[in-house]
Amino acid sequence: MQNKNKTVVRSMDLLNLFLTETRLNINDIVRLSGIPKTSVLRMLGSLEDMGFLDKNKDGYYTLGLLFLQFGNLVAERLDIRHVALPEMEKLRDELGEAVHLVIRDGWESRYIEKLDTHHPVRLFTKIGRKAPLYAGASSRIILAFMPEEERREYMDEIELAPIGSGTITSKEKLQKALEWTRENGYSFSLSELENYTAELSAPIFDHNGQIAAALSIAGLDVRFGDEHMPELISRLQESAENVSRKLGWSAPLSLHIQH
Repeated sequence: MQNKNKTVVRSMDLLNLFLTETRLNINDIVRLSGIPKTSVLRMLGSLEDMGFLDKNKDGYYTLGLLFLQFGNLVAERLDIRHVALPEMEKLRDELGEAVHLVIRDGWESRYIEKLDTHHPVRLFTKIGRKAPLYAGASSRIILAFMPEEERREYMDEIELAPIGSGTITSKEKLQKALEWTRENGYSFSLSELENYTAELSAPIFDHNGQIAAALSIAGLDVRFGDEHMPELISRLQESAENVSRKLGWSAPLSLHIQH
């Protein structure tokens, strides 16, 4: 807690409860946070006054509209989102699958943009969703092209837990998958985050040649048969390269991937 304001940290602990809970009353918050009730009441009052929390007539708290304002500002200021959106729209319209833009967030990946497919049966993914770097094609793209030292550190520290029926839970198998991804410039996953789903992902690089994001198409596994894969891979890599070039990356994508 050194160099940190205890009240601010505790207030953030309260707000973090709403990442998984839609609404909470005072007793829920005290129980889940482990913070004394008097302190919780004082912090809730301040958070409500500032617009971070709203309280209804039944005494239940929810996140305030201020977060929507902040969220929109963050989304608008993510330049890569604006650069990638036209390519994402083309992919969605041409291939008919959901399209995701994913960035690294510490030892996890985070979805920062999503365009839904027009199919009646859709994936349940949303902007802001997080996933471990070892699971799913987009996460694995980011992990594969991370700086080698950071990737080694991650591999040493991480414990691989199953999420979907296809999640890789062997470090040896994961290492081989990462090497294959770097050699081929794309990643493909089946039922790694959700059963009966598939995801195909390609890397986006910035002006320094560093991994900036993952661009992916995703849908039900039955729509990703072998007969369609060459076209899907080619089209996805083309879009990822277009976004990379708009971010200032000038080297041919194929040359970078072969390193």
